[in-house]
Amino acid sequence: MTKRLEKAFEEASKLPQREQDALAEWLMEELASERRWEELLARSQDRVAEMADEARKKYREHRTKKLSPDEL
Repeated sequence: MTKRLEKAFEEASKLPQREQDALAEWLMEELASERRWEELLARSQDRVAEMADEARKKYREHRTKKLSPDEL
């Protein structure tokens, strides 16, 4: 554990139990959310690469057009 995280836990330990529990719940939810995003991104890499290949192919075949902010 890093010194900074140790310090954060040390400060959190001074909070009332109800606030400590709320902080712990928030932290666990954030960590779980990060893991879900990492898993989703890892699984989507192949699809993103396919989409990029398709976009490059369309560009080479002159099947794309420039967009201006006014057209979006």
